[in-house]
Amino acid sequence: MAAKPMLHYYDARGRMESIRWLLATVGVEFEEKFVKTRAELDKLRDAGILMFGQVPMVEIDGMKLVQSKAILNYIANKYNLYGKDIKEKALIDMYSEGVADLDKMVLHHPYLSPEEKEVSLAQIKDKARNRYFPAFEKVLKSHGQDYLVGNNLSKADVLLVELIYHVEELDSRITASFPLLQALRTRISNLPNVKKFLHPGSQRKPPVDEKCVQAAKEIFGK
Repeated sequence: MAAKPMLHYYDARGRMESIRWLLATVGVEFEEKFVKTRAELDKLRDAGILMFGQVPMVEIDGMKLVQSKAILNYIANKYNLYGKDIKEKALIDMYSEGVADLDKMVLHHPYLSPEEKEVSLAQIKDKARNRYFPAFEKVLKSHGQDYLVGNNLSKADVLLVELIYHVEELDSRITASFPLLQALRTRISNLPNVKKFLHPGSQRKPPVDEKCVQAAKEIFGK
């Protein structure tokens, strides 16, 4: 029996959360080894298993993968979440990169000062309402299918729904004008594996709080 993937990161969402979402969606059980101190991070670096000296790192199928995009792409390829041909892969990548643009702003938001957070929140809401969510709503409307690409579940759907959840934590009405995104969120959330992941007690991480922010500063020097 193959070993479960082992996820190396600190105990927070960050750049590992999308990896957790994707593994959970395809029903792959995984384990986590949390980096709790700067010394533990340095130990991984000194062992030479972090190619660029950074986490997240995932041990899977005999490899020690770093770079979150590479990890997500590997999982998507392995578990058929990456389209049926090169054109579908290109669309999935394009949509996933759009998600990542907004998600980067959401990821950084909790680590900002109170003054910076006020500006950041306004920017996130503006970009969500006026750029990214309308674009994805338009895609779904253009073909009338259940999923973004080829009427099959892909990593782009999963990453978009994860993003929707995270933006809704900042503004619960953010998707009010986007009925097709609401329907996609519901559709993905009702998939058995995702429903389990969304249930309390799963390996899904809660919103970043001050404790997480302080831990990041101590471990990564942020």
